[in-house]
Amino acid sequence: MNSIFLIVMAIVIFVVAYLTYGRYLAKAWGIDPNRKTPAHELEDGVDYCPAKTPVLMGHHFSSIAGAGPINGPIQAAFFGWVPCFLWIVIGGIFFGAVQDFGSIFVSIRHEGKSLGEVIEDNIGHKSRVLFTVFAWLVLLLVIAAFADIVANSFTGSAANGSVATASMLFIVLAIGFGFAVYRKNASMVVASIVGVILLAGCVAIGLAFPIELPKTFWIIFVFVYIMIASVTPVWILLQPRDYLSSFLLYFMMIAAVIGIFGAHPAIQIPAFVDFKVGNNYLFPTLFITIACGAISGFHSLIGSGTTSKQLDNEKNALMVGYGSMLIECVLAVISLIAVATLTSDGQFAAAGYSSPTVVFATAISGFFAQLGLSEGAVSATYTIIALAVSCFCLTSLDTGTRLGRFMFQELFAGTEVGKKLKLDNMYVATVITALCGFALCLAGYAKVWPLFGACNQLVAVPAFLAIGTYLKKQGRNNKMLYIPIIFMSCATLVSLCFSFKNNLTALIAGGLDGAATFTNVLQDVIIVPIVILAVILLIDGGKVLWGKEK
Repeated sequence: MNSIFLIVMAIVIFVVAYLTYGRYLAKAWGIDPNRKTPAHELEDGVDYCPAKTPVLMGHHFSSIAGAGPINGPIQAAFFGWVPCFLWIVIGGIFFGAVQDFGSIFVSIRHEGKSLGEVIEDNIGHKSRVLFTVFAWLVLLLVIAAFADIVANSFTGSAANGSVATASMLFIVLAIGFGFAVYRKNASMVVASIVGVILLAGCVAIGLAFPIELPKTFWIIFVFVYIMIASVTPVWILLQPRDYLSSFLLYFMMIAAVIGIFGAHPAIQIPAFVDFKVGNNYLFPTLFITIACGAISGFHSLIGSGTTSKQLDNEKNALMVGYGSMLIECVLAVISLIAVATLTSDGQFAAAGYSSPTVVFATAISGFFAQLGLSEGAVSATYTIIALAVSCFCLTSLDTGTRLGRFMFQELFAGTEVGKKLKLDNMYVATVITALCGFALCLAGYAKVWPLFGACNQLVAVPAFLAIGTYLKKQGRNNKMLYIPIIFMSCATLVSLCFSFKNNLTALIAGGLDGAATFTNVLQDVIIVPIVILAVILLIDGGKVLWGKEK
């Protein structure tokens, strides 16, 4: 298979899907450009703040991207490029983009409230509490893991030190951009051009003056930063930083496509290997591992958490929600090409690459090396790609903390405990969320990280249920959600059951040291309530969705 044909085919399919299926959903769901959005109705200058469409697109895209669309396809490539490509395309169009678009839509129809509140209005109070607690715990895992990833990306080498310098300068640049656009009414076009030039300057300074500090310092810095950033008005930091950071991602993707066209590397891995590779079955492993490359439950939390509170017009939900996910799918295909051209079987660790990010950066910079670029230019390309990945992890980290704060506040809003202990206060909720994430980061989140993939995808199930039940109550067509609900329920629950079985089998067989025994027991103890919670949500949501309850 030719890599050029693969990327061109993917882009054409996604463009057609946006113009056809995306517009069909907007019409079927009743998108109304004349309806006032919560960003205008409830504008408070902190969380509810209308954003210019390119800015909001940048925020949403940067927040949902993270490292997911790079890591997932590269980690799943050992099954072969055909199943990965098919799931990225089919899953992205009919699952992921539908979820992202739908979660923004139902949130703006519920005063910009998060998914938990939408679930309470359409399914019930019990389901809302169960979902909110589960989603908050998943966010803590995201915060702990991404904080560790960012700290690692800042330490260990001069290249990582360059990433740290550029990232620090980028925060200052974003604040300046926000004041220029939202307080000085600077032209968006002019501000964007200047911002991108200064962003390039940040990268250049970073390459020349790397900061080299220990990882412990950066972990503490990251958590102090996210506590401040998650309560800062969105127009000061979140909107401008995410908008400008999106240019890094656009640059990275455009550079990758140019590299693919120029070097036209051959796909080396087989089209299909087997339904079972090692101890991994194609179902459900592929559909859990690719994650953000096709669908991610985390996206629904972002869409209904921060994006919906900044949407200027309902019609923009299609571009911001459905469109952003399809662009992310293109990045997933690029990641698949990267590992498929760099390894012969998709087993990147066996080929000597330490992480998917290294695979991606090595492959893309290697394309330019084949085109005859100098060693310095190739090295700079590698560093910029590493900076982009780190930047998106930091963006997702900031957004995740803000989402955790929203959910914690909503969980205790209106309760006696919440009023008495001020748990519904934004600052108290932020500190508790960040400190819990910090504790988990130090305690060793890696012990439960293997469960994150299934838990993350499991969030998509109640998201689909919330969208489907709302559409039903509005008398709108919701049948396009039936297959995603059933399929994602099966994939996540089967994955969790496999994990439980494998852990239990290892414990019975014996031979594990104390740390491994503790990890296996801990995971199984966590899996049981998660499965029970999922079944309860499915039963309660199914009763409403399929007509058992009014």
